[in-house]
Amino acid sequence: MRILIVEDEVRLASTLRDLLELNGYSADTCHDGEAGLDNTLSGIYDVVILDVMLPKMDGFSVLRSLRAAGNTTPVLLLTARSEVSDKVEGLDCGADYYLTKPFAPGELLACIRALTRRQPEMQPVNTLSYGDVTLDKNSFSLNCGDRSVRLSRKEFDIMELLMRNREVVLTKETLLLKIWGYESDAEDNNVEVYISFLRKKLSHLHAHIRIKTIRMVGYCLEQTEP
Repeated sequence: MRILIVEDEVRLASTLRDLLELNGYSADTCHDGEAGLDNTLSGIYDVVILDVMLPKMDGFSVLRSLRAAGNTTPVLLLTARSEVSDKVEGLDCGADYYLTKPFAPGELLACIRALTRRQPEMQPVNTLSYGDVTLDKNSFSLNCGDRSVRLSRKEFDIMELLMRNREVVLTKETLLLKIWGYESDAEDNNVEVYISFLRKKLSHLHAHIRIKTIRMVGYCLEQTEP
């Protein structure tokens, strides 16, 4: 799951990113409202943590623009503005949750879990299955029958994304943004390398699924004949 943090206090944004990554999330940061709006509209984020008092464009305006554009990404407003009128405005603008500073790390994480529970496709699960293959989050392993292989974090994240989307074609750009994020200098070749690693591991497992290349588009999973 990838989370965007829109916070102009650079140190706080960095602390939030570290907290989220420590708890198994992928996170990116940006520090003004215009960048936050642009990044969220890309559609690659599962949750947005949004400050209200931002340069260039305040959080309420960002929210209004997002919802007007039809973007339904869950948004957690995180702000020092604790007046009831501010909370009402934020929720009316389209926020899903309003958390005031200072906050406890555990409370923030609970809020994120609450937001993702509302969307079944985002609920955390320990295992995912497709065909005769199972992906285990606890052990970072890919399993087929009595065979099992361990995956690196990037391999796991790519495989999880492919399995969550089943037979949907994912572009290289989507994989780059979802797995590496906006701030990375990763290129198409990085995706190709990890896809190659995963194909070798599926072959080792004698799995009856494969990662299919859709020429000039991207990749998807498909089942093969036993």
